[in-house]
Amino acid sequence: MIRKLAAMALLVLAAACTDVSDLQEAPADLGQFRLGHNVVVASKMRQAALSRDATEEEWVTALQAAVEERFGRYEGERLYHLGISVEGFSIAPPGVPLVASPKSVLIIRATLWDDALGRKLNEEAKQFTVFETFSGSTIVGSGLTQTKEEQIQNLSRSAAKLVQNWMLQNPEWFPGIGEQPAAAASDETTDEIVEKNDNLATEG
Repeated sequence: MIRKLAAMALLVLAAACTDVSDLQEAPADLGQFRLGHNVVVASKMRQAALSRDATEEEWVTALQAAVEERFGRYEGERLYHLGISVEGFSIAPPGVPLVASPKSVLIIRATLWDDALGRKLNEEAKQFTVFETFSGSTIVGSGLTQTKEEQIQNLSRSAAKLVQNWMLQNPEWFPGIGEQPAAAASDETTDEIVEKNDNLATEG
C-alpha cells in the first residue's frame, strides 16, 4: 500500500510539472527570445516492448507542432534554434484498469542554439523523461481512454513544457528578461492622465 501511495504521489508531481494549461496565458518571460529553426529527429528512437506502435514521422510531426505551439508565441528580436532528438518511448496500450494499465513515457534530448552567438548554449544535450499528465482520463491508463494520436500529442506538449521549464532555469541565456516594454515607461497612472486631459479641456 505504501509503495502504491508513493507511486501515486510521484505521478501527481510529474503531472503538476508538465501542466500545459498555461498555453491559454501569456508566455513566460524569455526576454528577446524568438524561435528560429524547429528541428526534431527520431531516427534512433527505441520503442518499449509493451507499447503501441508509432512511426518516426508521427513523433516528428507531433513534437514540431508542440514546440511551435509553445514557443511560436514569442516575438523577440533574438533568434534561438531548438533541436530535439527522440530517444525512446512507450505508448500505453489498453490494459486492465488499476491492475495492468501501463503509463506512457517519452524520452528526448534537447539542444538550444543562440543564432547571434553562433553556438549551442548547452554543451551536452539535455535529456528529459516525459510522463503522461495525470487526469481523470489517465488514472486508469491512457491506453483505455485515449487514442494513440492523443497520447502522442499529450506527451509532445508535456515535452515542450519541460523544455521551457529548463530554459527558464537558465535566464542568463536570454537577454532582456524582466525589461518593461516601452509603452509602460510612463510614471503617470491612468487616472492622472485622465485628470490632466479634463483640466486641459476645461481651460480650453
